[in-house]
Amino acid sequence: MRKLPFILLAGLLGVPALAAPEPRPPTVTVAAADRGTLAETITVTGTLVARDEVLVSPQLENLAITEILAEEGDRVAAGQVLARLARDTLDATIAQNVAQTARADAAISQAQSQIVENEANRRQAEAAFNRTQQLLTTGAASRETFDTREAASRIMASRVVSAQNALLAARADLALAMAQGRELQIRLARTELRAPVGGIVSRRTARLGAVITMAAEPLFRIIADGAIELEGDVPETQLFRLHPGQPAFIPGADASPARAGHVRLVAPEVARASRLGRVRIAVDQTEGLAIGGFARANVEIARREGVRVPLSAVLFQPDGARIQVVTDGRVETRPVTLGLRSGGYALISNGLAAGETVVAVSGTFVRNGDRVSPVRAAGS
Repeated sequence: MRKLPFILLAGLLGVPALAAPEPRPPTVTVAAADRGTLAETITVTGTLVARDEVLVSPQLENLAITEILAEEGDRVAAGQVLARLARDTLDATIAQNVAQTARADAAISQAQSQIVENEANRRQAEAAFNRTQQLLTTGAASRETFDTREAASRIMASRVVSAQNALLAARADLALAMAQGRELQIRLARTELRAPVGGIVSRRTARLGAVITMAAEPLFRIIADGAIELEGDVPETQLFRLHPGQPAFIPGADASPARAGHVRLVAPEVARASRLGRVRIAVDQTEGLAIGGFARANVEIARREGVRVPLSAVLFQPDGARIQVVTDGRVETRPVTLGLRSGGYALISNGLAAGETVVAVSGTFVRNGDRVSPVRAAGS
């Protein structure tokens, strides 16, 4: 015997038929719109470099390094001695200069004494000549005596001039010896290589016993004040959005905390070949950083506050953005005005209020007017 359908069988038996149950509305994941703050960032990747690298080179030649007092990684103060050079030859030259200075000083004293003596002889000879000149007019002195005393007076006058010139020469010799002495003291001071600025020694090429030359590479490199920066290249389409002073955050390696920083310099030039512009980002905390390493920074270029929804809830269409709002289990599709977008979220500047519920993944299975069973997204 063939079985009849339940509804047909119930009609034949006079039993009223039961109404078919309505289908359950589809389940959709929803999220609540809230008020929050979003920051738009630009990622800059590059290399860690010293903000200012100071080169310490010798200013003398053909001297051997006798002592090294600083190593790579050491923090040094301005004026601190980094290395010493051999000074034996300079010490001998300085001793010679001291003797020359003493000799010139003695020559000055001798010339001064000679001037006094010659000046006295000149006055005596001049007085004798004047007396002879008076006696010659009266006939009491001969012409020969007059000529002799006149010649003696002139000789004494010339000796005075000669002694004065000798004094000038001795003083010039003393000035020269003193100038040479100052130069030798400068050269002696340069046998100690000192740090021109405070900072961290990043490289040392000095070796004990090495004879230095002016053409050699710097003996030390110092990171001035220990300041390290990230130098990166940014496409020209983003370069105009970066400005000095904008905050930046440099993620740490592994589990180390992020470091704060700021944009210090935006180069006014873009490379013609690559269309990239150079950016320098100062890092506030440089402990544990090594120049030459790779680094990445997130530069905050904008920050806004408003109604925030997941970016996946926004439906992008040719005529504008849409949001699917769930009210009393029914979907309503609304046009909205988008604001800042960052970190998987978007700000809605118009068309949505905080506290309203939106479909977390918009435009998947539902349309305007559909009934749905909303389920809160995890963490919403």
